[in-house]
Amino acid sequence: MKRTIFIIGLGLIGGSLAKSLKNDSNNYIIGFDSDMRSVELARNNNFIDASCEDITVSAQEADIIILGTPISETITILGKLNKVSYDHEVIVTDVSSVKTPVMNKAKMITNKNINFIGGHPMAGSHKRGITAAKEHLFENAIYVLSPAESCRSHFVDELEEVLRTVKSNFIVLPAEDHDEMTGVISHFPHLIASSLVHQARKWQHTHAYIPKLAAGGFRDITRIASSNPDLWQDIFYHNRSKMSQLLGDWIAEMNELKDLIDYNNRHELTAYLRQAKEYRDGLGTSKKGAIPAFYDLYVDIRDQPGAISSVANILASAEVSIKNLQILEIREGITGVLRLSVPSKDEQQKSRIVLEKSGYELMLAE
Repeated sequence: MKRTIFIIGLGLIGGSLAKSLKNDSNNYIIGFDSDMRSVELARNNNFIDASCEDITVSAQEADIIILGTPISETITILGKLNKVSYDHEVIVTDVSSVKTPVMNKAKMITNKNINFIGGHPMAGSHKRGITAAKEHLFENAIYVLSPAESCRSHFVDELEEVLRTVKSNFIVLPAEDHDEMTGVISHFPHLIASSLVHQARKWQHTHAYIPKLAAGGFRDITRIASSNPDLWQDIFYHNRSKMSQLLGDWIAEMNELKDLIDYNNRHELTAYLRQAKEYRDGLGTSKKGAIPAFYDLYVDIRDQPGAISSVANILASAEVSIKNLQILEIREGITGVLRLSVPSKDEQQKSRIVLEKSGYELMLAE
């Protein structure tokens, strides 16, 4: 049975959902974005079947409405959708990474034909906009659903069925639980990454070579600081109480760590680092998370023409996707190191096997 899906907001998330949902021939997709260039790209690349200029008109035609907009805009649009006259029941969902303010707005919906289900596909990219959209962006990712109290359970099942093309792992969570957990493992790390970058920037006034030395591990742990500042300001605003609490906890933790350093508590510091390593090493690797993960290999190569392409061709033949590539310590006539980033632990191991079979010496990043 043909169904009409209306996606409002054709950025990275909305665009990726559109690309994935287009794989189901039962879906007729209408797209809207305030940036007409995004709409044009979506039409030209067959992400959507139609576009619109008036949200309320297309909302009346839709069976499912997906709000792929920033949190503040999502809250505003919910108010507009509440005033639309529908002649059938419609599922409305969002993609916001902070659920409580959205769910609070959903509680104020009086339109009996709206069934609201909060949503958060927990995968993303450091790039933004529809040009970065990928139909497989949410594959194997956790996709959180938070249905409103008034939403009947069969609508949750229906939404999961419609979203099956994204190949995510769906879980149902209350908004408050979701916001606490994502605050810890997604939102707060962005603040910390940004603070580390600011610290390096300030020290640059003392040591001019810091930008040249700030590679490897520093780039890894601060990678997420390159994300969209406007988007993250909106997230921090709507989850500010959790952020304030986590910052307080962090400050207390840093004071304790400072004491371990100041008083040379070697055994306690070793135990602190060991506990962190054990917990981090025990984290699951089979699922995508809110912060994109990458797994690195360091491959020894000769300084000669075709050295990089040879490695890339071997991995391409093995259907390994290279997410990033960097040349380290390359000097004329001397063996250099090619650093490759792949998206999963399995692909890291596959890369190791095929490259070692081809005679390459390499090391995996822990």
